[in-house]
Amino acid sequence: MKKSIIFLLYSLFFSLCSIEAQQIQWASKVIKFSSDLGGKQNGIKRILGKPDVFPQAGNSANAWTPKNALDGREVVEVGFEKPQMVKQVAVFENLNSGCVVKIGVDTGSGKYETVWNRKEYWNPPKYKMTLTTDRSYYFKRKRRKIQEAPQAVNPGIVNAILDNAVANVVAVKVEFNFGLVPGQKQIDAIGISDSEEPIEAKINTNLVFENLDNPEVVDLGGLTPSSPLVSYDGQKLFFSEGTNEKERVFSCSKLANGQWSQPTEENSLLSQNVNFNYLLAHQPNFTLKGGMVYSRGTGESGYEFLNSNFQSTGLLKITAFNNYDDSSSATITSDQKTLVMGIETDMTQGGMDLYFTTQKEDGTYGFLQNMGKTINSAANEGMVNLLSDQKTLLFSSNGFSGHGDYDIYVSHRLDDTWKKWSEPINLGSKINSAGFEGSPFYDEKSETLYFTKWVNDIPTLSFVKIPLADLVK
Repeated sequence: MKKSIIFLLYSLFFSLCSIEAQQIQWASKVIKFSSDLGGKQNGIKRILGKPDVFPQAGNSANAWTPKNALDGREVVEVGFEKPQMVKQVAVFENLNSGCVVKIGVDTGSGKYETVWNRKEYWNPPKYKMTLTTDRSYYFKRKRRKIQEAPQAVNPGIVNAILDNAVANVVAVKVEFNFGLVPGQKQIDAIGISDSEEPIEAKINTNLVFENLDNPEVVDLGGLTPSSPLVSYDGQKLFFSEGTNEKERVFSCSKLANGQWSQPTEENSLLSQNVNFNYLLAHQPNFTLKGGMVYSRGTGESGYEFLNSNFQSTGLLKITAFNNYDDSSSATITSDQKTLVMGIETDMTQGGMDLYFTTQKEDGTYGFLQNMGKTINSAANEGMVNLLSDQKTLLFSSNGFSGHGDYDIYVSHRLDDTWKKWSEPINLGSKINSAGFEGSPFYDEKSETLYFTKWVNDIPTLSFVKIPLADLVK
């Protein structure tokens, strides 16, 4: 009996070691492809690297869309960083899967050996789809509306297990027949493995975020909130109210028991803009307000500085400021020296990106500079909040592996250039859901994250305690 138990434990140990030792590589270069829509969004290079559309799946700017994605035949050849033994090839089809018909591998000769064919009645396992939209969130910093869109159907992962493992594979060729399944098609990623253990997409998160308490909701008496912001002294919770066409700024006051009071409309000076009115920073010596109409070519950014009485002290001007959209988001250091924006310009990696600019001697700001490919995707990044260490950045995006629509992420600045950032970390399933989460603001005094969360198509102002040590690096 003891020998049987020892043998079982011995087998289990080596089985676990085998799983842990699974070698996975993602396509690192494109060798050849049949067609491409061109551009940074949905271009062929979107197929490289690990999945960033799965596991949420659905329509995304981060996936390759060939010209014949509706009903034609397409082929792509991709290379890998180093040769390896291959027992499995995984193809991530984030829209209407079931179109992979042939897979070949190259061991360095430049010729492909067919190692997998689609069986006549083969039907790949469909990925569980929970989204109610195709992630087409109406990305307006000031308006929190969900754009109605058809549900993305039948995303799936083709885990093609080879009959015989092939050594020294350097490239893979995948052929598609998109006429097999109706509807639009997109390909997220191609991976290889030396194991039969199915390759899956994993969200880059931290266990501490999964162990948070469930978020609570601030009672706003039925008001429609966006852009939450806690005052520098922690005594007021500002937010924008968007029930009517003209957005107005409201606030709740901190009560003796630590709870927030019922909201009241704030100083009328904060709601003077025609449509949009929202606060981005509140410090002892200044407040940064957004939502102004600006004129192109003037350097005006749509933001202005206010004094402690909420009276304007001047417009925030940026050299050669240009915005393809009519909205943006921003966060600023307490000394006003560095401004971070979510905006779409000529330097975008795809959609709305994160940029920074520094203050000049005359009080205006220099050229916006893109913060790099690690923190910016081909989709949208915005709704930024920079912590006081000037290294920890919270933002919302639909361009990385997540739980659904827009999720909230944290990234850390790695040097003094403001262009090198760590891979964004998803704040986990307690905060992020299949719906929309955005407008994060972290109150360092109470160690509380406030954010906008859609629940049953209704926006809520939610909050959850997160220790500061778990956010900063």
